[in-house]
Amino acid sequence: MKKDIFQDFTPQLIKSLRTYNKEKFLNDLMAGLIVGIVALPLALAFGIASGVSPEKGLMTSIIAGFIVSMLGGSSVQIAGPTGAFIVVVYNTIENYGFEGLIVTTVMSGLMLILMGVLKLGAVIRFIPYPIIVGYMSGIAVIIFSTQMKDFFGMTITEAIPPDFIGKWSVYINHFSTTDIYTLIIGVLSVLIIVFSHKISKKIPGSLLAVVVVTVLVYLLRNYLDITSISTIGDKFNISSDLPTVTDGFSINIGLINDLFPTAFTLAMLGSIESLISASVADGVTGEKHNSNVELIAQGVANIVTPLFGGIPATGALARTMTNVNNGGRSPVAGIIHSIFLMMIVLFLGSLTKHIPMACLAAILIIVSYNMSEWRSFVDLLRNSKADVAVLLTTFSLTLIFDLTIAIEIGILLAVFLFLKRMNEVTHVSVIKDELDLTDENEFGHDDDIFTLPKGVEIYEIDGPFFFGIANKFDESMREIGDKSKIRIIRMRKVPFIDSTGLHNLESLCEKSINDGIHIILSGVKPKVHKMIEKSIIPSMIGEENICNNIKVAIDRAEVVLTEINAK
Repeated sequence: MKKDIFQDFTPQLIKSLRTYNKEKFLNDLMAGLIVGIVALPLALAFGIASGVSPEKGLMTSIIAGFIVSMLGGSSVQIAGPTGAFIVVVYNTIENYGFEGLIVTTVMSGLMLILMGVLKLGAVIRFIPYPIIVGYMSGIAVIIFSTQMKDFFGMTITEAIPPDFIGKWSVYINHFSTTDIYTLIIGVLSVLIIVFSHKISKKIPGSLLAVVVVTVLVYLLRNYLDITSISTIGDKFNISSDLPTVTDGFSINIGLINDLFPTAFTLAMLGSIESLISASVADGVTGEKHNSNVELIAQGVANIVTPLFGGIPATGALARTMTNVNNGGRSPVAGIIHSIFLMMIVLFLGSLTKHIPMACLAAILIIVSYNMSEWRSFVDLLRNSKADVAVLLTTFSLTLIFDLTIAIEIGILLAVFLFLKRMNEVTHVSVIKDELDLTDENEFGHDDDIFTLPKGVEIYEIDGPFFFGIANKFDESMREIGDKSKIRIIRMRKVPFIDSTGLHNLESLCEKSINDGIHIILSGVKPKVHKMIEKSIIPSMIGEENICNNIKVAIDRAEVVLTEINAK
């Protein structure tokens, strides 16, 4: 048993090293270096957009990327800060400061570990697609909105409102303060990122944009005296030191209560994004990740990273696919990516101060475009009204109100949709006269057609038995009108029964007995039978009335009917 548990939670790195060789290392080395290059501008941009300094974004990529590669359940997952967290992180820092973000991130890490230990990885992936698209599209629009000031170089001295409508109101009022040089740099950055693949498919567009416009802005500032283009160095002091443990921070029950919903939002976003990223990578590599191990690794990363000044992290699809496309096939590539970023921080960190803010804004605008999934959004609008309602609800809540509210409402919608669809796939059919057993699979082949004795009815349940089925029983009984003497409940197509369904079955048996109707259960599967044995049903109807198949149940009904008539 212990061995099985250990195998269930074994990091992918250990499994990969068992068959590791020089050829795989060289492939991982090249992939890791390329991913590190791709991650550099993204980490800087995500750090700034989240309301912290750019090196905190880099430290998150380094520490979280290393931990997830060491402990994760995917061979190729690359972790770090992502666009999905920007809104939550920014709002948390605005309201509770960086200490509040530390507490929130650690709490979300504990939640992720708990999800993994409880093996909820597979369940997370069943969140309805319209909800995920609604989240991501809403977040994409918000990220896009936050970059307008830096992209256009607007002069805005007042505080920019956090809400979507208020933010755009300020932008419109200050649009006349746009700096033309900053706008040109922003547009040029976008064009370089979009069309860089025509120059080279090996060099990431974001890196090429950073290098080109940084050199251009340096020349403009120092030789043409054009100083209106803002750079990272104008707003932040870049440190090239190794990360140190954050000084002590206070935790109290009140703070935990306040931050719990936000931590839950981070945990849900992190689990969804990381598992989607790992699943997409599986489709390319042909491997299968361990979702529960991946969640535990993500949890550990989000506990450790903020203690060194980092921000929340998760699996990043763009960096993961860059790893896959460049030959990375083991977690060693992710480890190399983290080490490479660390070397950049130590030896080249001071150069990042020359990067224009408009270039980072352009990178995030492209990120928001890729996140928006607008094609999927449009396609979903052609689906059922329920899907459209869920999509627009989650999108609107994310955009206009708050991502935490959107996550909570979205999860509730997912639960209601699940219950609705489960209720739709479960059917109750009533048989009163003849039972056709031709081509039945409950027992050997039989061509018999049974004529049911008068006073015997068969209720066949097809699908899971949960609380919604009780209503279907009542509806079926009302349609019949009269009351039978014996009800055979045929359960051969019931794969499981939950505690609520079991309670309702007990209530149905009790009501039938009070009405003088005998209940016989037929074709109960072993898993369902174990649940029934734990209830009061056997004592209510008698063990002899729980039959293996319909033939035995009908024979039993005839015996009971004879006893009733004899009275």
